[in-house]
Amino acid sequence: MASLSPALRNRLVAAQSGTFACAVHSLSRRRGLATVRAPATIFSALDTFPDRHIGPNSREAAYMLSELGYGSIDAFIHDTVPQQVKIAASEMTDDVIRPLSELEFNRRAKALGRDNKQFKSYIGMGYHNAVVPPVILRNVMENPAWYTQYTPYQAEIAQGRLESLVNFQTMVMSMTAMDIANASLLDEATAAAEGMVMAHITSGRKKVFFIDDGVSPQTVAVLRTRAKGFGIELRVGDATSAFDNEAETCGVLVQYPDVDGRIKDFTDLASSAHRSDALVVVATDLLALAMLKPPGEWGADIVLGNSARFGVPSGYGGPHAAFFACTEKLKRKMPGRLIGRSRDASGRPAYRLALQTREQHIRREKATSNICTSQALLANMAAMYAVYHGPEGIKRIANKVHGLTQLLKVIVGGYGFKTVNGTFFDTLTLDVTGAVKAAEAVHEAAAKAGVNFRHIDNEHVGVTIDESVGPIDFLRIANVFSSAAGSSILTREDLLPSPSASSIPLSLSRASAFLPHPVFNKHHSETEMLRYIHHLESKDLSLAHSMTPLGSCTMKLNSTSSMIPLTWPEFSNVHPFAPIDQVKGYLQVIKDLEGDLCKITGYYACSLQPNSGAAGEYAGLSVIRAYHESRGQGYRDVCLIPVSAHGTNPASAMMAGMKVVPVKNMQDGSVDLEDLAAKAEKHRNSLAAFMITYPSTFGVFEEGVRDACHIIHKNGGQVYLDGANLNAQVGLTSPAVCGGDVCHLNLHKTFAIPHGGGGPGVGPICVAEHLAPFLPSHPLLKVGGEKAIDAVAAAPFGSASILLISWAYVKMLGGQGLTDSSKMALLNANYMAKRLSGYYSVRFKNKNGRVAHELLIDFVEFDKAAGLKVVDFAKRLQDFGFHPPTVSWPIPTCMLIEPTESESLDEIDRFCEAMIKIRQEAEDVITGKQPKNNNMLKNAPHTVSDIVGEWDRPYSREDAVYPLSWLREKKFWPTVSRVDDAYGDLNLVCDCPSVAETAHNFEP
Repeated sequence: MASLSPALRNRLVAAQSGTFACAVHSLSRRRGLATVRAPATIFSALDTFPDRHIGPNSREAAYMLSELGYGSIDAFIHDTVPQQVKIAASEMTDDVIRPLSELEFNRRAKALGRDNKQFKSYIGMGYHNAVVPPVILRNVMENPAWYTQYTPYQAEIAQGRLESLVNFQTMVMSMTAMDIANASLLDEATAAAEGMVMAHITSGRKKVFFIDDGVSPQTVAVLRTRAKGFGIELRVGDATSAFDNEAETCGVLVQYPDVDGRIKDFTDLASSAHRSDALVVVATDLLALAMLKPPGEWGADIVLGNSARFGVPSGYGGPHAAFFACTEKLKRKMPGRLIGRSRDASGRPAYRLALQTREQHIRREKATSNICTSQALLANMAAMYAVYHGPEGIKRIANKVHGLTQLLKVIVGGYGFKTVNGTFFDTLTLDVTGAVKAAEAVHEAAAKAGVNFRHIDNEHVGVTIDESVGPIDFLRIANVFSSAAGSSILTREDLLPSPSASSIPLSLSRASAFLPHPVFNKHHSETEMLRYIHHLESKDLSLAHSMTPLGSCTMKLNSTSSMIPLTWPEFSNVHPFAPIDQVKGYLQVIKDLEGDLCKITGYYACSLQPNSGAAGEYAGLSVIRAYHESRGQGYRDVCLIPVSAHGTNPASAMMAGMKVVPVKNMQDGSVDLEDLAAKAEKHRNSLAAFMITYPSTFGVFEEGVRDACHIIHKNGGQVYLDGANLNAQVGLTSPAVCGGDVCHLNLHKTFAIPHGGGGPGVGPICVAEHLAPFLPSHPLLKVGGEKAIDAVAAAPFGSASILLISWAYVKMLGGQGLTDSSKMALLNANYMAKRLSGYYSVRFKNKNGRVAHELLIDFVEFDKAAGLKVVDFAKRLQDFGFHPPTVSWPIPTCMLIEPTESESLDEIDRFCEAMIKIRQEAEDVITGKQPKNNNMLKNAPHTVSDIVGEWDRPYSREDAVYPLSWLREKKFWPTVSRVDDAYGDLNLVCDCPSVAETAHNFEP
């Protein structure tokens, strides 16, 4: 490739001169719809979703097919998808899943929203009625420039969200008084599980972990699941006895305040733990820490919790951003993403993902966690909430909540309801026996008033006050108790001032300041806040700007019509533990989605609980282990995994208590069936599972997938099919037909939930009938199978609110639209492979010369010829206004490119033209026209600051920033030049600049 043929040299010259223009551009000037089907009648819907979702119109599709040498899409699919796994067209049609027009969908969503009763829940247990500032709701949560961003691996075009995530980290560090915090985890319960494993590993793998009896039950359930894979013994009780004659205790988890509202002093416990070389893990509440002594001041080693109280809707359980902070000595063991400050090539400050080599999915089978994502969008909302309110505003909110809770205690005490917890911030546990016969009397009165309290037992009721409680709400709460007790109704005039004395012990009252950083003390008017949000937004490239062709990430359209119901109060203001008769609309959405996903995958049952793709892997493998145990074969613990697999696969297997055995790949990228058979036979008495991604991570449909599955089944194992690439399968094949027993799906990929700048995601699992009894349960709602494993997420249905998006996607596309989407994803990728193959080496194709929905391009020859690495090509793409494809994975010298079905031919050609132009620039380096260490690729990306300063580079400013003519009209400018990764790791700074660092220098 580096040594050019005359033909290729001529093509590069033509491309440089602008004469190599795609003939189809003339077709694109008057674009039609994707399907251009004539309406059957005058009453036929015209707002059909496939027309808007699928990018290429019919003429463009025909052109791409002709370029590939096909006269029909069916002939193309025949050569692309192996016939042995191809399903009949009749298996996924509009008769199987009936499509709704956008208007019909909107009406259906409104009808189901009305089926959710609009009760206000004061149940607590880690979930509250958040007040989302409208400026954040409209300009972050509902803004595609924020929610369509990808994980900020390309720092130069992600400085806005990186800064916001640093704000989140700083907020957490300041509120908790801890040394370092990450950029969020999936939810509080799974964050606690990560803390438990950190304690286990740090202690030299001591086997006992103690849980205080004040920890939320959903957290305990998730810890049970996680502990099993690591062989950790859980003990639950009074944490003050955790270290009584127990040398094997690696750590202790406490809740502060606890689930019943009590505020306990754990200072002595922390001292005992540290004398035993154990860790103290604390689950806490950020708003409470505005008044409580922060855990970092009394000896905590790890502090975690749910940040949703800072302006994120409850959404029937999520998504919410968990926070996770720890001491300095634990930072390299901390899971999840970490944002740090570094500098760019010009020495300017710049943010980046820090210490990435400690990310667990990179460590593969050596990992102790499989975390490879976060809840970035929700973390950004929580950070913006702290920026908007600032320390004084947060103090006012905390004082209001605490004051109202104190007042409620006084009022209900007058009716005979006794507060069991003498200390509290916002939660009362009430003994009802002095006022009514049983707790049910209170719950019945609450139901009549349209509110929910926590069900504890027959004698106790829990009430948690939050920021949303105003005078009307407070009277409604108080009058539930007056009504239950047979007393007169209270009015506003009857309310007394709240007690002046705090119900927080003086020794545990916060004395230290928090959030002193300038960013939290200047954007308090809506005008300033709006400008700050848009200032950060302007630094980031998203799908609102151009295609994001990240291989294995499926960055497709996140349609407005599917996003709209997400923030309706009928769906957003629902507590995850609300009574089921109040959530009939949600339950119907969940039932519909589970059913449709089973139709798509060919499986029997589905669980929507896992709240990321990696969580789905872990859940699926845990189900497999439970299945083997049920048959008396718990000794089966070997998992075979191809070396090409994503790093989360071996990490998930390890977490599920399995031993990983790698399987070789062939030169064509396919799994080596001989090696697989040999290893399956060798481990046949202990074989638990085989994990395979289909199509493979190398971007091809493997013809031997069913043979591979047969080998595993013959040797007693189960097949886990990683559904990361399901976008190539829908309507054409299925995981069940391929031979798998369980698969996870990435709803944030195939089913159009936006990536949010690095989360949220959903990773449901679908299983064959024999595995259905083992689907995950939940302690507070009956879900899962009759032999269910314990919970894998804090809420029964995980990140329930964003299930609405995938439900909308499936319902609006219908069976035929889903199939057509997969066909177009394959066609777009193959057309791109054809256009680029004359300039770059497409690494893997099938026997017919076809790739799947993505293509792998190898840059190794450019490194050999001119020292140009794959990252240099990636950074240069930023100058063309494109997010680079997936870089250095699954092969270090490659790019994995996935255009998806949503991109038009015009956009695909723009990307190809950019790649061809960069190829010509690389040729100038190869031939010596440009120096090897000072050229457009090595110096990319180029910023405004670069071109307005001194210019001593051996190419023009114009060539640097306008390499193609269309960039003059549409140009995205990176705000920093190439970021120095090594400097950032050597000089780790993970919080906001201080006042001193940002102060103006007034010295003469």
